[in-house]
Amino acid sequence: MSTTRPTTAAQKAIGDFAPKLVELTDDVLFGDVWERPQLSKRDRSLVTCAALVATGKTEQMSFHFPRAIENGVTQEEIVELITHLAFYVGWPNAMSAITRAKELFGNKPPY
Repeated sequence: MSTTRPTTAAQKAIGDFAPKLVELTDDVLFGDVWERPQLSKRDRSLVTCAALVATGKTEQMSFHFPRAIENGVTQEEIVELITHLAFYVGWPNAMSAITRAKELFGNKPPY
């Protein structure tokens, strides 16, 4: 009997174009690394969001900021993470990240 796996975000986005990258994303990154018990998914989300802010990867924030919320990070914590990082990774990266966060979470304040 064949089991069909649910379609992942990576498969939807690039599956027909880069199937090996999708396989590595689904099986290694999310199937192994994100499942390791040494860090909680909440902590992994905080680390990932911080890395995205630090490197200015605003496109990836569209996936990872909401995922962080699903993993127990609050909107207030994401805003604070960005504010804190402004002094370590640069004001432009923080301003770009806060703009993306506002687009994703709407105009409502995080508190």
